[in-house]
Amino acid sequence: MEPRQEFADEARAERPDLARLCLLIGAVADPDLGEQGIDAAQMELDELAGRLPYRPGSPHSWADAAARLLGEECGFRGAPADYRRLESSLLHEVLRRRRGLPILLSVVWIEVCRRAGAPVYGVALPGHFVVGFGDPGTAAGDSLVLADPFDGGRPLADRDAELLVVGATGAGLTPSMLRPADPLEIVLRILNNIRAWAASRPERTDVQLWALDLSLLLPAHPARLRYERARLLVERGEFADGARELEEYASVVAEVEPGAAERVRREARLARARLN
Repeated sequence: MEPRQEFADEARAERPDLARLCLLIGAVADPDLGEQGIDAAQMELDELAGRLPYRPGSPHSWADAAARLLGEECGFRGAPADYRRLESSLLHEVLRRRRGLPILLSVVWIEVCRRAGAPVYGVALPGHFVVGFGDPGTAAGDSLVLADPFDGGRPLADRDAELLVVGATGAGLTPSMLRPADPLEIVLRILNNIRAWAASRPERTDVQLWALDLSLLLPAHPARLRYERARLLVERGEFADGARELEEYASVVAEVEPGAAERVRREARLARARLN
């Protein structure tokens, strides 16, 4: 099956498989990956899980064991230069290079530790993704441990998490920021990162386009992504398709934002004029 169709089907499954969704993103980015490469990456996650001690016990024990294996022995971590590489957002490349963005390194931790039976989940702090072990309904402490895979698994005290959030937003940490991230939320955030990477590189509109296409296959996504895709088509010189999608978006928003809809229709007319 074509990777995009597989991605759409997996995203609509009752329990979407986070690792497989991330690897299907990789298959769209790198057609040579194929099913064999996806299977190999899943087996590597299984192998890493098998190297964790059996049921370490407390959240602190799990976090420590994961940091020793993934951060120290295997060398999974990140650096500022990783933000400049598309590979840092592709799970199969992160497994190969042992380097990546915070969210992809967190996916490695989540998938490895989940397979080993750990009470682990992703925490989508603004600007910096981390992982949690334990009960997400409590404050960081004996029953909840936050760890930063980008920093090799460094444990985060309340103050550390607060500083990460303040640095990203200027505002303080709120309890809602510590809730477990849903797999589809994680995938959308990864695709947002890929779109942002491509948007700063005019020669990579192809990457921006497939990242948008995958985002639109998710059951829940911001409606404005349809507008972004239409404008990107116009930017790529695909004026007829871009104009058509602009008009479709205008029809969607017309009832709630008639002024915005008219502005979008004007953009569509300008795009069609460029066909002549």
